[in-house]
Amino acid sequence: MESLTQKKSRALKIIAELENMYPDVRCELEHADAYQLLVATILSAQCTDKRVNMVTPALFERYPTIHDMAHADRDDLIGYIRSTGFFNNKSANILACCKDVVERFNGDVPGTLEELTSLAGVGRKTANVVLNHIFHVPAIVVDTHVGRISRHLGLTLEKDPTKVEFALMKILPEENWIAWNHQLIKHGRTVCIARRPQCDICQLRQLCPGPYIN
Repeated sequence: MESLTQKKSRALKIIAELENMYPDVRCELEHADAYQLLVATILSAQCTDKRVNMVTPALFERYPTIHDMAHADRDDLIGYIRSTGFFNNKSANILACCKDVVERFNGDVPGTLEELTSLAGVGRKTANVVLNHIFHVPAIVVDTHVGRISRHLGLTLEKDPTKVEFALMKILPEENWIAWNHQLIKHGRTVCIARRPQCDICQLRQLCPGPYIN
């Protein structure tokens, strides 16, 4: 059984390797401000960043401010976001969230986890994305790639995203939290692919504890 100290030591080696593999990763959701990133992140649920980026230019031209979005017609909004999937839930969440920001925060997207997760339709993942890239607050964003690969690397056995986040916070240095998000997402899309992991070419294979697991 690997101790917490041993996990921390191995995690540092993983981080060093990830830095070599993916030195220039960044948030792939295109955005100009907190409002745009907030909406884009809601749209990204069960959808690719590429698809979201195809949708948002026209969306933000139609609704350039959070005040505009807060008063948007829902059917009109759905017309812009339909191709991202789950458009009924996403449209409801976007409208409710933007109304919350306008009514409770004078139109300024708040900058704390507690305030962000108090917004309608905003969970820890969306909040942490905004904290990372708008307010430069270290946070671990647990999407499917981050959770799956963290388990594969033996850093946690948890499957609940919040529990994965808390487990990783105890292991990873805070200064590496933001990069970890992007590097594991990139690794999950290119090498450690869920249905066909390419362990034979993976530069992290010597740091994995055993057979591939989801």
